[in-house]
Amino acid sequence: MAETKTLAATVRNGTGKGAARSVRREGKVPAVIYGGGEAAMPISLTYREIHKLIYAGHFLTTIFEIDIDGKKERAIPRDYQLDVVRDTPMHVDFLRLKPGAKLKVAVPVHFSNHEAAPGLKRGGSINIVLHNVDMMVPADNIPDSITVDLTGLDFNDSVHIQSVTLPANCKPLDKSNFTIASISPPAGGAAAAAEAAWDL
Repeated sequence: MAETKTLAATVRNGTGKGAARSVRREGKVPAVIYGGGEAAMPISLTYREIHKLIYAGHFLTTIFEIDIDGKKERAIPRDYQLDVVRDTPMHVDFLRLKPGAKLKVAVPVHFSNHEAAPGLKRGGSINIVLHNVDMMVPADNIPDSITVDLTGLDFNDSVHIQSVTLPANCKPLDKSNFTIASISPPAGGAAAAAEAAWDL
């Protein structure tokens, strides 16, 4: 499950490019919290803290409890903009999270039991079709990843989404039984596979 982190913010006055530039001159990053049936709230974040959080990874799947001048809001980042030259944070959009809410998240795919896949042991390779799966997930239980078990897979075998154990109450947006990965034979085909097997 995605962890919850705390983040300090202050209410900022004004919107638009001029107000945003003023915030950046103060060494802060403009942001906005929207959704949840409430009005959008423009806020300012500490540059150093938000820069560290973005580059630490998993920023868009981390739930934040944002302390805004003493008022706390639960939210998740939906998007952020970086300076095209310096790659520094320019703006962040947060979505409010209300109890029982669901949201769309790109969940990373991880693979396990490589050593138990005959196709890999004989020199084959994983052809990864999807590195992430777009899913609707509970806001209070965002999965860090889904795991694909490679046990028993041989050359030209494929893994489809319906054979993968998914986290509770999480459903792919694509309703088809799409392919996540397959096992490709080694270059050179059967001869290379036989040679690899002989070496085992």
